[in-house]
Amino acid sequence: MAKRTFSTFETFLIFLLVMMTGVTVALLSLLFITSGTIENNKGKYYHEFSWILFLVCRKFFRYGDTKARYSPQRELWELFSSVMGYGKTGQNAQGILTRLYSRAFIMAEPDGSNRVVFVSIEIGMVSQRLRLEVLNRLQSKYGSLYRRDNVILSGTHTHSGPAGYFQYTTFVLASEGFSNRTFEYMVNGIMKSIEIAHTNMKPGKIFINKGNVDGAQINRSPTSYLWNPLSERARYSSNTDKEMLLLKMVDLNGDDLGLISWFAIHPVSMNNSNHLVNSDNMGYASYLFEQEKNKGYLPGQGPYVAAFASSNLGDVSPNTLGPSCINTGESCDNANSTCPIGGPSMCIAMGPGQDMFNSTQIIGRIIYEKAKELYASASQEVTGPLASAHQWVNMTDVTVWLNSTHTGKTCKPALGYSFAAGTIDGFGSLNFTQGTTVGDPFWDSLRDQILGKPSEEIKECQKPKPILLHTGELSKPNPWHPDIVDVQIITLGFFAIAAVPGEFTTMSGRRFREAIQEEFATYGMPNMTVVVSGLCNVYTHYITTYEEYQAQRYEAASTIYGPHTLSAYIQLFKVLAKAIATGTVANLSTGPEPPFFKQLINTLIPDIVDRAPTGKHFGDVLQPANPTYRMGEVVEVVFVGANPKNSAEILTHQTFLTVEKYEATSATWQIVHNDASWETRFYWHKGLLGYSNTTIQWHIPDSAQPGIYRIRYFGHSRKQDLLKAAVIVSFESTSSTFEVVTAL
Repeated sequence: MAKRTFSTFETFLIFLLVMMTGVTVALLSLLFITSGTIENNKGKYYHEFSWILFLVCRKFFRYGDTKARYSPQRELWELFSSVMGYGKTGQNAQGILTRLYSRAFIMAEPDGSNRVVFVSIEIGMVSQRLRLEVLNRLQSKYGSLYRRDNVILSGTHTHSGPAGYFQYTTFVLASEGFSNRTFEYMVNGIMKSIEIAHTNMKPGKIFINKGNVDGAQINRSPTSYLWNPLSERARYSSNTDKEMLLLKMVDLNGDDLGLISWFAIHPVSMNNSNHLVNSDNMGYASYLFEQEKNKGYLPGQGPYVAAFASSNLGDVSPNTLGPSCINTGESCDNANSTCPIGGPSMCIAMGPGQDMFNSTQIIGRIIYEKAKELYASASQEVTGPLASAHQWVNMTDVTVWLNSTHTGKTCKPALGYSFAAGTIDGFGSLNFTQGTTVGDPFWDSLRDQILGKPSEEIKECQKPKPILLHTGELSKPNPWHPDIVDVQIITLGFFAIAAVPGEFTTMSGRRFREAIQEEFATYGMPNMTVVVSGLCNVYTHYITTYEEYQAQRYEAASTIYGPHTLSAYIQLFKVLAKAIATGTVANLSTGPEPPFFKQLINTLIPDIVDRAPTGKHFGDVLQPANPTYRMGEVVEVVFVGANPKNSAEILTHQTFLTVEKYEATSATWQIVHNDASWETRFYWHKGLLGYSNTTIQWHIPDSAQPGIYRIRYFGHSRKQDLLKAAVIVSFESTSSTFEVVTAL
């Protein structure tokens, strides 16, 4: 092996890594020894690495028998946190582009006794802790009506949502700590969506439709896909799943109520340079559909709800221009996603737009347009009984029958070298390379010194993955990855939702769906339509095929339970399908219940008092609006700001901002946009010692009506006098008026 050399910059980064690791280990040990339970630390420490309020609105939709109702509510989920998804240090939330929503659907048989719940949540993924707490609260409120087997929680996988709501150490460290406040707001929001759905059921019908979406996706690991058998690949016209599956929901009068659609695409149009909370391309599709159906309402309001849920998106990117070297322009669509000059950090995939905002809109609109087409033509009614099946399984110890005579086995979790390389949608911070199948003595030695050596058993089991982190053998302060995982299917007549706990690649999803369909057919339920619903119930990274695993690109290196993970899931889900088809769900074992840890690594930075500059007050305008603007221009107003997370403690205001138009006929100001509108952006600029500014932008759309406008800012400041408890004080401010004209 050639001797590895490092640049000066890499050497500096390695030195910093070693120093930071030492400090981190010391802090974690101290925290674990000295911290009390989560309950005892409520409100004590909050995550202030990023310093912007992550605002979440909840949409509540419930559908039963076909019964449905929607009601909007406001909720704050994440306050000042790292952004969850890319794992990029320093990528923290510094503002709001769009709110994030929870959309709950309840489907019930006519007597209401047998029902299922599907909740699509605009977050990166559902954590096990989140699901367990929601299930506990549902049981406390409703008894056995909503259970582990008939409730699915699914994340859309936006990479611009909150962190801090996990319990396994790998994700806690990636989140820079556990935020109990974030966790509580998430749980409360999801619960409220289900509660309102439960209260407002009405009769209706469900229709199903499906069709291909073109121009929205590429396979970001095409060389891995080519490892799959030629005979299998020949059955498909594309190396991505282009099919969108859609459920249309109407009442008995045929009036529109809502939809759920599933489509395989990564919500990473907003790249890892983004610092604004948003729901990305799938969320933009929801935004467009709901605005179309809820004319005259602000975002987050109105009776219609559209959920765009995740599917087998593991190797699917929306950055349709593909990967190229940003320094030379040449293609880097190779097995290692690396460039001749600059290496993998230069290899980045670009979206179709002028910037990431424009790309998000383009991809989101493509998805929306196909959904609109399928919705309009949906005519096949979903009929038949409802059923659900669930088990907890120990994914580290599943014996997999490869054929009638040979078996394989899943492994204790581990992440490979290529995990640290990232993807063409977001590369890693150090110079790791995708497709790495041999470890590096330097990194192996560093790992062994800090975390201990991986066992021969895990190294052998995970082959050909070179193990970077043997997370399944790390248990301090808590296990680094889950052992116990949910497997779950719910059926609505001939339609089945398979809730998978991770990111299946394209071919993994195809094999999985086909196997489940065949199992249903074998036991008397032919012609089942099966959808893979991704990022459900607990997060376990990726699931590649056995063949793709051999290539050890990012997705394979992140297939934590080893090369037979997909086969294990197919085997486990076939058990559920058989139980539903044969009416023997009651005979299924529950399986080993997952843990709910009491002691977690809390975030370290406390709340601080807000301060306004001398002679100024919170909300004072520092930079006024111009007198006149045209369509397509940007209005920008800067205010004396205060920490937005304060607004979570006293919900005085329903938005951080409004854009208002003066109506001369009634002499009133009418709200035309809020902070959930795509046209507005809210930035919070954190200074020193509690000083901060807030910038509000309105990107004037072509649809804006000429007239007189103003921008309003709503916030809360934290005040604390000596030896007294802190108090939260609300404030609001208004910009000067300005005129929007068609031409200057």
